[in-house]
Amino acid sequence: MKMIITEVKHWLIRMPFNEEILWASGRRIGTTRLIVRIVTEDGTIGWGESICLIDTVQAVFEKVVAPLAIGYPVSDIERFTRHVLGAGYYHHKRAAVMAMSAMEMAMWDALGKITHQPLYKLWGGAWRKEIHASAYLFLPDPVAVAEKAKYFLDLGYTSFKAKIGFSERADVEVTEAVRNVIGNNELRVDINGAWTPGTAKRMLAKLSAYDLSYAEQPLQLDDLVGHAKLRQSQSVPIALDESAYTLEDVGNIIRMEAADVILLDPQEAGGCWQTIKAAGVAESIGIPLSLHSGGEMSIAQAAYLHLAASIPNMSVSIDTERHYLADDIVANPLRIENGSYRVPESPGLGVEPQIEKILQYQVTDIVGAYLDSSKPTWFPVKPAF
Repeated sequence: MKMIITEVKHWLIRMPFNEEILWASGRRIGTTRLIVRIVTEDGTIGWGESICLIDTVQAVFEKVVAPLAIGYPVSDIERFTRHVLGAGYYHHKRAAVMAMSAMEMAMWDALGKITHQPLYKLWGGAWRKEIHASAYLFLPDPVAVAEKAKYFLDLGYTSFKAKIGFSERADVEVTEAVRNVIGNNELRVDINGAWTPGTAKRMLAKLSAYDLSYAEQPLQLDDLVGHAKLRQSQSVPIALDESAYTLEDVGNIIRMEAADVILLDPQEAGGCWQTIKAAGVAESIGIPLSLHSGGEMSIAQAAYLHLAASIPNMSVSIDTERHYLADDIVANPLRIENGSYRVPESPGLGVEPQIEKILQYQVTDIVGAYLDSSKPTWFPVKPAF
């Protein structure tokens, strides 16, 4: 069969950022990615990519995901992801999802090329062709964040997302500064689990004056009861991201009535198909969705756009860190114009990775997205205040 996987190759790359990113969990200087290439029996090539935050991602890929993939038809995506979990990782889903999502993405890319269809057409067709993106702001200083917000506003963005969770004073000042610059455009904030339940009530009461679309992950990721109570006790909509990795996570969020908005991520869910299934669960009770960003190259970014194009309730502008990337590893990098992406129309993902670019940025280690090298004794605590 021409769909059988006969070869798997992978690289670890690190793409520097144009500027350092500050958030409640530390300082980021770049993004480390796992890049995967598969070849099928007839020579079709599929590409995949996943975020690589910790050493388990590459280890699981090399020891479990890649060996299992040889001999699989690229169409047997559901069975393959279940096979990885059945190899013992149903106990350790968060160690497996990032590793197997890169392979799953490559399988979809190959399947799209074999069928001569862009992926959104295999996932239900185009609900939308223009994918709105949110300008991402990573600065704890109100003057600096205002300048960055003005920069994105001038580029045509109409949606803005500010990282907070630094301190009570900084969180209010940053939110106020961004709102003053962007006027009536959409604004949301991301706390990354830095608040206690009591602080969250107080802070959201203060921030409600700034007409937030939502407050993302105000409490620790496993506190669904706390998020459900927070939804009921104040007026700012609650969004969950870190709490919503897997399909089962999303099911628990909905059962607990813990979120008004959910951010999905195929790299953290175990693949695009798992994301589509989770989206259907949310759609059944009218919950809108967005997509989380972890510094995607155009391989994964293309997958995100095909998902956003085909999922009706992915109606919230998606997160993107594309502005901060120093380069890309494809011949046709995806671009944002006036705050929006266009969905690729070529078969599969619709991007063309370049081996020479991959080798240029290849690394052997992971530089963490957590901690802060400028403060060697500091480490993030959840909740912080």
